Amino acid sequence: MTSQQVRDQFLSFFKSKGHTIVPSAPMVIKDDPTLMFTNAGMNQFKEYFLGNSKPKHPRVADTQKCLRVSGKHNDLEEVGKDTYHHTMFEMLGNWSFGDYFKKEAINWAWELLTDVYRIDKDRLYVSVFEGSDDADNLGMDKEAFALWKAIVPKDRIIMGSKKDNFWEMGDQGPCGPCSEIHVDIRPDAERRKVDGATLVNQDHPQVVEIWNLVFIQYNRKADGKLEDLPEKHIDTGMGFERLCMVLQGVHSNYDTDIFKPLIREIEIITGKPYGKDEATNIAIRVVADHIRAVAFSIADGQLPSNTGAGYVIRRILRRAIRYGFTFLDTNKPFIHRLVKVLVEQMGDAFPELRKEKQLIENVTKEEEHSFLGTLEQGLVLLDSIIKSTKGKKVAGDRAFELYDTYGFPIDLTALILQERGYDLDMEGFEAALQEQKNRSRSASEISKGDWTVLHKDVTQEFVGYDKLEAEVKIVKYRKVKSKKEGEQYQLVFNVTPFYAEGGGQVGDKGYLEAANGDVIYIVDTKRENNEIVHFAENLPKETSGTFKAVVDKKQRERTAANHTATHLLHQALREVLGDHVEQKGSAVHSKYLRFDFSHFSKLIPEQLQEVERIVNARIDAQLPLEEKRSIPMQEAMAEGAIALFGEKYGDTVRTVRFGQSIELCGGTHVKNTADIWHFKIVSESAVAAGVRRIEAITSDAVKEFYLTNNKALNEIKNLLNNTKDPVKSVVALQEENAQLKKQVETLLRDKAKNLKGDLLNEMQEVNGVNFLAKKVDLDAAGMKDLVFEMGQAKDNMFVLLGAENNGKALLTCYISKELAAERNLNAGAIVRELGKHIQGGGGGQPFFATAGGKNPAGIQEALGKAEDFIK
Repeated sequence: MTSQQVRDQFLSFFKSKGHTIVPSAPMVIKDDPTLMFTNAGMNQFKEYFLGNSKPKHPRVADTQKCLRVSGKHNDLEEVGKDTYHHTMFEMLGNWSFGDYFKKEAINWAWELLTDVYRIDKDRLYVSVFEGSDDADNLGMDKEAFALWKAIVPKDRIIMGSKKDNFWEMGDQGPCGPCSEIHVDIRPDAERRKVDGATLVNQDHPQVVEIWNLVFIQYNRKADGKLEDLPEKHIDTGMGFERLCMVLQGVHSNYDTDIFKPLIREIEIITGKPYGKDEATNIAIRVVADHIRAVAFSIADGQLPSNTGAGYVIRRILRRAIRYGFTFLDTNKPFIHRLVKVLVEQMGDAFPELRKEKQLIENVTKEEEHSFLGTLEQGLVLLDSIIKSTKGKKVAGDRAFELYDTYGFPIDLTALILQERGYDLDMEGFEAALQEQKNRSRSASEISKGDWTVLHKDVTQEFVGYDKLEAEVKIVKYRKVKSKKEGEQYQLVFNVTPFYAEGGGQVGDKGYLEAANGDVIYIVDTKRENNEIVHFAENLPKETSGTFKAVVDKKQRERTAANHTATHLLHQALREVLGDHVEQKGSAVHSKYLRFDFSHFSKLIPEQLQEVERIVNARIDAQLPLEEKRSIPMQEAMAEGAIALFGEKYGDTVRTVRFGQSIELCGGTHVKNTADIWHFKIVSESAVAAGVRRIEAITSDAVKEFYLTNNKALNEIKNLLNNTKDPVKSVVALQEENAQLKKQVETLLRDKAKNLKGDLLNEMQEVNGVNFLAKKVDLDAAGMKDLVFEMGQAKDNMFVLLGAENNGKALLTCYISKELAAERNLNAGAIVRELGKHIQGGGGGQPFFATAGGKNPAGIQEALGKAEDFIK
């Protein structure tokens, strides 16, 4: 039974019992102060249990995506080390909101497990709450015991403690006694030796809980006391992964079809086989589990970050990266490549994965790049720290060195040390951290390690809204190096007209002029630690004087025009598409602007034209800038100002208004929309599902755009010999091209058919395999058709074809499915390896894969290596 069938049968069963099937709630919780993530199926129904809201349906069932890595349900440290703990998992559940109670919940659970799923009754055990003599003073759950006793033998009913049989969502909230259903999947011989009842709740990997029936009848208040709920409810949760393990007859969740595709892809990417050694097994399980948690979180809108829920996701992903780096020898990003497999596996049940696939891949890859750089340096240093440590406790100041110099997370250091049997002196770490803060405060001439401080206790002032020039002094400077920019200097002034990069707008450029006429060019301006920092290629000969700081006026004006245009664009999009449009990001440069916004579909040409028309109408209307500075946030919002995605605001803000458009904004703008001259959309595309991107130009860039397009149009007219109607000529050319393509495809198909017989005759038997490696004169489609035709004519076949097409090298590998399975061959892995000879790469399925490269000269070398895979 496939996992999809298991899920479908669960939902179908409860639908037949009068339940409404509801979709999973988001895994990331935005509106509950007590939870960051959904950690149980009942989270989305808490208001119903508390009686605060009336449910739409008295009975519901669903499959809920859950995450347990923080708080009471912290499973992170166990994931990968065993075969049944997970971060992200599915919880199959059925609920009653004041409708049915224990009798129906127990009877239906037993019916589904034994009649529908046909699990052997002799392998099932149930538990009942035995009561507690603590402050709650709760009695035994006699009702549940009596109901179970009517179904199963008494010796299969286990009395459970409050720890195991009283379910609570957290420190407060709905709760109640529960009955767990456990399954014993040990071999019969083992079961005869040891009674399964003695292994329940003993962390035995083959005697596991699969379903928990919670009888919610209490509410835990903030003071710890219990109160009766207005109505009694049912909340059940069955671990989907464990259920699949039982029904698929395997002994690990990771052996089910939920995880096998991911594990297979990890094996292919890393070349590390699962099952060879325990360290590799753990690492592969960690990666396979963690990509699920990360992907589902991003799909629900939670990106990795340094705070809150975002930090949890970043920590999960970084744990996976570290295991890959340490045990799978992966020093390049690879985890993002698993997203495709995950989407194929779970995209039907959870369509948000498919919708957000690109975003998930992009974010994951970016995080990998960043953390691999940190790991590369940090792990080497941590190794040396461990080797030089006497005893089993690493000094806190050494851990701080790793944290301060390399940005290596202290909790990750502690985790690695724990896994290697070491303790961390956290008190010493905290002391070193505090000492650094004290040094920073007391520093006189040198601050933050490498700043040369010329003037202390100076508060920087930004005057760039009103001036493009100012008399300034250099407060401090430092030298910086980067691979991209080389050696530069960072300068901080007491007063500056330079706008620092922020809110999507690029930083100003310009120059610094000394009293003697020497000029230092400012190549960029950024904000660091709440200071405006100016980047220069060199320093003035004398840094202690007074300088004239001058902003590049032309760049500022063009950038300001583009920034104002983004505001007008935002307003126009909301008018054309609806109020659901929200800014998700922007980039404002002097030459162009980019605007990301929430919208569910591609904009049609008519919508783009209307947006463009509205923006240009407001440019023509000569709307003046209406600016308010340092006004209370509440006042700004009351005036209708829009707060933008991802931005942080203080108690006071600046508002920028042009006609109907009013936004909170710290950027620079034109004094009047007429200064923009004209607005032109040059592209509209998708950033990710639900997020679109418009790129546009204004001012001089529009003039250049029309000049370039007009020149290109004239060239096209000349080429077509039709200056009156070039469109008609292009259409005719396209139709002719389509006809020629069909003719070429027909010729290639005929050629492939003719080749088929010849190639079959050329095949040789190598190590019991019908083998052929040959260069042919076909394109990629022709080679694919040919090998599949050959595959229908002959079994036990391994074919590698190579071809040169338009100066590019192509490889096509076909392996009979039975042969691939029997000898553990994988065409995708083979073409990836052989692709090195043609300076390219590729992939595909175990039985068919292709590769492309830029080195046709390497085709014969690749063909010559093919036989090695079957020897």
